[in-house]
Amino acid sequence: MKHMHLTHLILLLAAILLMSNTLPAAETPDKQGRPNIVWIVVDDMSCHFGYQGEKLVKTPHVDQLAREGVVFSNAYVTAPVCSTFRSALITGMYQTTIGAHHHRSGRGALKIHLPKGLQTIPELFREAGYYTTNANADGTRPGKVDYNFDYQRSDLYNGVDWTRRAKGQPFFAQYQLAGGKLRNSEKAYKRVEAELDDLVTAEEVTLPPYYPDHSVIRQDWAAYLNSVVYTDRQVGQIIDRLKAQNVLDNTIVFFLTDHGISHARGKQFLYEEGMKIPFVVWGLKYERAGSARDELISHIDLAATSLAFAGIKIPSTIQGRPLFGPQAKPREYVVAARDRCDETVDHIRGIRKGNFKYIRNYLPERPYLQPCKYKDAKPFMPVLRELAAAGKLNEAQSLHLAETRPEEELYDLSRDPWEIHNLASDATQKERLAEFRGLLANWEFETDDKGRFPESEAMYDSDMAPYLAKSRKRNPDQAKILESNISQMKRWQAAGK
Repeated sequence: MKHMHLTHLILLLAAILLMSNTLPAAETPDKQGRPNIVWIVVDDMSCHFGYQGEKLVKTPHVDQLAREGVVFSNAYVTAPVCSTFRSALITGMYQTTIGAHHHRSGRGALKIHLPKGLQTIPELFREAGYYTTNANADGTRPGKVDYNFDYQRSDLYNGVDWTRRAKGQPFFAQYQLAGGKLRNSEKAYKRVEAELDDLVTAEEVTLPPYYPDHSVIRQDWAAYLNSVVYTDRQVGQIIDRLKAQNVLDNTIVFFLTDHGISHARGKQFLYEEGMKIPFVVWGLKYERAGSARDELISHIDLAATSLAFAGIKIPSTIQGRPLFGPQAKPREYVVAARDRCDETVDHIRGIRKGNFKYIRNYLPERPYLQPCKYKDAKPFMPVLRELAAAGKLNEAQSLHLAETRPEEELYDLSRDPWEIHNLASDATQKERLAEFRGLLANWEFETDDKGRFPESEAMYDSDMAPYLAKSRKRNPDQAKILESNISQMKRWQAAGK
């Protein structure tokens, strides 16, 4: 009988030992009670998730974050293109203030340096004892950074996998998802098609009224919506891993995109399609689940909010604002800026206040869709240009194909959500227009908007050099297009256009 008890005891101990080797160990909380912070940042995606009312997609994981977390329904980027957005994101400052406002700048011989003493958000987390990581969607490789200033990745991040941290150490983890870019890669999109059971088709798509109803544009939009669904699956995998490692209960998750869909009126421009983004915060213990907040917020508020949650002092240089707690202060308006994108020189500023959007075009003599190797390679661009040349676009569809632009644009988003009817010349809007002019002028001065001054030719040439070298190596024909575009930019500048 004693022998039987001993046998059972040995088997029980063996089973416990086996379980300890196959199941994640219970998380040892940070001694200071600090939460883990996770940023999930998605490329090239506008507000087309299920929780935002998009009927053609099924996004259960992001919808769950929204249902159980806090949704900010009026979140805007400070720049509608990757590198400038990310430069602002990782510093909590306007890209225009730190001189990182030109897309893919500081990549040549001439570098952009952050002001002396200014630390990035990951550096502040590391200094506070957090383990910092930046990974792809799978958490297996380094994630996208794309910062325009000079930096060393190793100064910002401990690594890729937050599970390598010390026992009980809190972590700050960034995940970078390809999002809308999936549809632009044949290999990536084949994976999307293979793994999704129910694909959105071109026939189901309803396009915004400023795009023509054309099969190529419909197909591209359907592929974009399928990328939204695939992105949701990746979000679910990230959440599942946090849960499997028993850290989810002490983790705050931020979900957002880096700007809108890469389309003619989206990415690179300051219309809603380009600068309005999804923004969800999940894991708050003191905020009512499913809360929806409609105040205006800027994506740089993510930095200050994350630091506040971690109990890290927010540097006085940070221009973002905490979104929760006693330090939270509502924004009266939000500002976004578009400057040079690759070889294409531009200078646009936009403000949303209340239900109105104001856009200032500082280069009105240029077309909206200037020559741009990156954008002109998109499948929808040749179609738009051909239809415009043939006179087959209606008034709304022709707006963005115009050869010149108005100096000012003003839209009433409550009545004109597609931003089609420019009210800048409406006599009843004189006072509102004057108010916006004053707001913009003050913001440019107070934030030291470095876009007020043209980029030097030396800096432009420095950034074009590696871009040209890469293009010549990969595709000589595309390199010739780039060379032509660069020459065009210089001719227009010389002509004062």
